[in-house]
Amino acid sequence: MTRVLLVDDQAVVRAGLRTILECQDDLDVVGEAADGSQAVMLTAALDPDVVIMDIRMPVLDGIETTRRLVASAVRARILMLTTYGLDEYVYEALRAGAAGFLLKTDPPARLVDAVRVVATGDALLGPETTRKLIERFLAGPPPHAPMPAEVTTLTEREHEVFGLIARGLSNQEIARALYVGEGTVKTHVARILAKLRLRDRVQAVVYAYECGLTQPGRTPPSWS
Repeated sequence: MTRVLLVDDQAVVRAGLRTILECQDDLDVVGEAADGSQAVMLTAALDPDVVIMDIRMPVLDGIETTRRLVASAVRARILMLTTYGLDEYVYEALRAGAAGFLLKTDPPARLVDAVRVVATGDALLGPETTRKLIERFLAGPPPHAPMPAEVTTLTEREHEVFGLIARGLSNQEIARALYVGEGTVKTHVARILAKLRLRDRVQAVVYAYECGLTQPGRTPPSWS
C-alpha cells in the first residue's frame, strides 16, 4: 500500500485528490496539510511514501518545503502540482529535489499513474511540458566549462545511458535505443546516480544541463 500525504492550501483541491486516490486499492491518503509548515510536521509524523504538493501556498511554499524535506532526508518522494505547464517555479522545485510534477488539469488517471511511478523510486519526466520547462529555464554554463571530476568515473556505457536520461527518456525507451534489457538499464541508472551522488533521474537531468553535458535541442556529446 502506497501512503500519500496531500498538501494544498485549497480544501476543495485536497478533497478532489483524496477522492481520486482512494478509489485505488493500492493507494491510501494518510493525511492532509494546508501549507508547507504543516507538511513538514506531518511528513515526519506520518512517514508517507509520496507527498503531493502544491507549489504556491501561504506560510511556506512548495519549493522551500521540498528543500526542507529533502535536506532532512525523509523517505517520501515529492510530486509537485502546478496550474501552468511552464510555471517558472516548477524548475526550481525539481532542482530542490522534487521527483516530478503534474498539472492540476491533468486527468485523474495521470495523477494515479504519477503517484505509482514516483513511489517506486523513479521520477516523472515523461510529459513534454517537463522537457519544455528544462529548455526554457535552464541557463547553460560557458561553452568551455570543465567537466565535473565525478563524471570521469562513469563507464562508457554509463555515459551513454546518462546522455539518454538527460534527454528525458524512460528506462524502457533507453532499453530499446541501446538494444538491452530494461533491468540492465535500471542497474546502469542506479550506478550513475550513486557515482554522481544524485537523488533521482530528475536531479540527473538538472545536473547534465547545468554542467553543460547536454543542451536543449542538442544530441548529448560524445563521451570518449
